[in-house]
Amino acid sequence: MMQRAAVETGRFITFEGGEGSGKSTQAGILANRLTRAGRQVFSTREPGGTPAAEEIREALLSGKVWQYGPFAEALMFSVARADHVENAIGQALLSGKWVVCDRFLDSTRAYQGATAGVPRALINALERITLSGLLPDITFILDIPPEEGLARAAERRGVQVPDRFESQELMLHERVRRAFLDIAEEEPDRCVVIDASQPEAMVAEDVWEVVLNRLSP
Repeated sequence: MMQRAAVETGRFITFEGGEGSGKSTQAGILANRLTRAGRQVFSTREPGGTPAAEEIREALLSGKVWQYGPFAEALMFSVARADHVENAIGQALLSGKWVVCDRFLDSTRAYQGATAGVPRALINALERITLSGLLPDITFILDIPPEEGLARAAERRGVQVPDRFESQELMLHERVRRAFLDIAEEEPDRCVVIDASQPEAMVAEDVWEVVLNRLSP
């Protein structure tokens, strides 16, 4: 497993937030902007990012894993993450690329940990095993009221059936939002909260300003 200290030139940026907060859109905008700035960029997502992790993603989003409880879900997310870090993210960073990832470790902390009740000690143990100290340089937490985010997600989804996470009750989405904000408060050097209820272009400008100030791409 790659140690973060071994990474000298690559940078690692993640996007987190509740359903419909615009993570995928903003990750794509940032990746394009970094590419135009002359950086080599590796865009990826969680769960997923490698063939094995994408197979696990299908099982997780379908709800098949959830029937075995939140710890089983946290474990499967961690299995996917370990493969993702080992066979994709780590290699990209060591080659000097800027990695932009749609969701990462904070989603497990928020959904399976703070919301579903997997003890923090177990979440921390899974992180130690799967990450070996790897943390993002910047984590953008896109904050939006759950009602607004779910409405966006429904519009985007159209006639498709909501996935395991979109279909949760509103109260649980509120808890997820609170969990992400708590994470940002605990780790202000890494996490930046962005008002995702703004127009897409304004969110993108806020993200870009932070990247310019912190990482000078």
